[in-house]
Amino acid sequence: DLFSLAFPLLRSFEPRITFWRKWPGLFTGIAFMAALFIPWDVWFTAEGVWGFNERYLVGVGLFGLPLEEWLFFLLIPYACVFLYEVMRYFVRRDVLGKVARPFSLALVVVLVVVGFVHLDRLYTSVTFLLTAAFLGWHVWRRTAWLGRFYVGYAVSLIPFLLVNGVLTGWLLPEPIVWYNNAENLGIRINTVPLDDSVYLLLMLLMVVTGYERPLKREHGDLPPPQA
Repeated sequence: DLFSLAFPLLRSFEPRITFWRKWPGLFTGIAFMAALFIPWDVWFTAEGVWGFNERYLVGVGLFGLPLEEWLFFLLIPYACVFLYEVMRYFVRRDVLGKVARPFSLALVVVLVVVGFVHLDRLYTSVTFLLTAAFLGWHVWRRTAWLGRFYVGYAVSLIPFLLVNGVLTGWLLPEPIVWYNNAENLGIRINTVPLDDSVYLLLMLLMVVTGYERPLKREHGDLPPPQA
């Protein structure tokens, strides 16, 4: 987790992006997300939906969650929103802007269907239905930055899957984080449950919602960056 933060934190003071100036909205968004995700994590850990290999932990925790898991909810969103902001700066054209709303509507339908079909799988049903509800709210609100969000999310998936791959046992003799396949779709991207990609979508959508609100900035295609 700390490795995931190192580069974004160092580059937060880069004069073109000035990410540090946007910290108030970022940490508001992280707090908004954590208010849901931490109790959810405590609940799922207690229910055996997932768990942690104590051999790889420092041994400090709270409410059944190890310190490393608490840090996850700070460091991963920070790194991913930094990538979102970098993509906004360097990709001036809102390449998904025109298709973001119909794509979101279709995604909401898919999430609802999969969530209800798998009501017997706790991770799948809760994650897919919560994501459908929050994304549906954004569709109703006609959120202007959804196209750019999807670009940032797609880019963030790459390091997320690499980091989570290691945590779930890729390149290691045993996983640091384990999942009960009876509670998810049972489909893995390498060693990472497919459900995790939807979990990340909801996590980042909540954080970016809080992040964008105080910025009150224009979206869509942007003019070239000033020299």
